[in-house]
Amino acid sequence: MAPMHPNALLDACAELVRLTLTFEHPADAVVSRFFRDHRGLGQRERAALAETVYTVLRKKLLFDHMSPSGSGPKERRMAILGFAHWQDEEARRTSPQAVHGPRDFLRAALNDREQQWLAQCDAVHEEELLERHRHNLPEWLAQPLKEQLGSEFWPLVASLARSAPLDLRVNVLKEKRAEVQKELAQAAIKTEVTPYSPWGLRASGKPTLAKLPAFVRGAIEVQDEGSQLLALLLDAKRGEMVVDFCAGAGGKTLAIGASMRSTGRLYAFDVAAHRLDALKPRLARSGLSNVHPAAIAHERDDRVKRLAGKIDRVLVDAPCSGLGTLRRNPDLKWRQTPQALEELVVKQAAILESSARLLKSGGRLVYATCSVLPQENEAIAEAFSLKHPDFVPMDAGELLAQLKVPEAASLCAGGDTASRYLRLWPHRHQTDGFFAAVWQRR
Repeated sequence: MAPMHPNALLDACAELVRLTLTFEHPADAVVSRFFRDHRGLGQRERAALAETVYTVLRKKLLFDHMSPSGSGPKERRMAILGFAHWQDEEARRTSPQAVHGPRDFLRAALNDREQQWLAQCDAVHEEELLERHRHNLPEWLAQPLKEQLGSEFWPLVASLARSAPLDLRVNVLKEKRAEVQKELAQAAIKTEVTPYSPWGLRASGKPTLAKLPAFVRGAIEVQDEGSQLLALLLDAKRGEMVVDFCAGAGGKTLAIGASMRSTGRLYAFDVAAHRLDALKPRLARSGLSNVHPAAIAHERDDRVKRLAGKIDRVLVDAPCSGLGTLRRNPDLKWRQTPQALEELVVKQAAILESSARLLKSGGRLVYATCSVLPQENEAIAEAFSLKHPDFVPMDAGELLAQLKVPEAASLCAGGDTASRYLRLWPHRHQTDGFFAAVWQRR
């Protein structure tokens, strides 16, 4: 198939930017819909469209600041900046000293006035910008991150400006990690072993996996290393009764089921039946026979009540702001609000409360989020501990060290009780931002 003319591709980028910046739907859903509606797009065009849009979302405040000085529709100006910055980032990946990427393709789509404007934008030095145009975060999010991280705030900002790596989890029920890594290398997919998860491989670039034999037969699944560590922390054993309380599409469910060697019973609960539907093909590939998906109406559903006091381990990966996933979902910082966060915190506390009733004496409870905000994390965990003296807090770092996770202590926040919690950060650990608290019921 012949590649698109630069003008046509830039027009498509501008249209996709316009659709995404309405923030009516998640960015990944908007991009997927656009690709379905334009089936003639080649792989390189799809990559250019998606990366341009995600760059605009990551640097929206900066581009909002720069775009008024240009001409033509705003979405075109935003697309030009997104395309240019994405190409710069790609160039720096192969040559760290590069300032700008090869702009020949983009220049072919620009008129003289646009080329002059882009050159003026390029001439702006970062130190001349206001803080908000450098961090590209809403103030309600930037402030608590500064308070938590201090001098590490700007390294976090730098990590959030880049796309996340592609992490894979090897299905240890079926295969060994080293053998899968060799097989992927033969398919020209270069990977390295993840530094913490014993199941993980981190791929170079963004290879297409859907038709790979290893993917088709269920030897690998896409799963961030941080998410793998949550499943590891639950440490579910053979023959146990286990609940993944907010299972979603089941990434952690599958990891837990494999660690149980497909024995016992593993319930995958979620209030959204369509999310559990996404688990079905993954479950079929996995070879697991111990997983029982069930849609529930709410956290106090009769299905939940019937299991009260009978469960060995419960993972509550609570619905949250998702602000730990900004590398892959940069639109969340513009779609979330402080008001929505207040509602989430109430829901998180209620779900933790209900799920705790499932546990038998001696059972393990893990509360987790993919958020970086203390009100969704430490505040929820500490309020639960105060209210439930029969749930004894456990040290996540010690548990991971017992599971032979390298540098386990470095995965936990420092200082007093906070060191008990798993606290993963993109700039420190190259994972999404994750939190986990662990208790054992007396």
